[in-house]
Amino acid sequence: MGKSRQITYRQALTELEQIVGEIEAEDIDVDILAEKVRRATFLITFCRGRLRNAEDEVKKALSGPPEQPEERTEQQEPGGLF
Repeated sequence: MGKSRQITYRQALTELEQIVGEIEAEDIDVDILAEKVRRATFLITFCRGRLRNAEDEVKKALSGPPEQPEERTEQQEPGGLF
């Protein structure tokens, strides 16, 4: 349980699915159940945080950089490309 290494979203989700499967199958010792529930709670919080961060990044990317007026170079004339 006291894992100090970094985990990925995929690893956390896989572990969470495994815990849920064990609980649903009622194939878990009662003495271990509280520990598994605590770990599942941590994994859910971790996954939600990762999803929130990804959503924020997508929103930033979709909003694009702030628009700035184009600067004219000496070669450009009003109304033309050259």
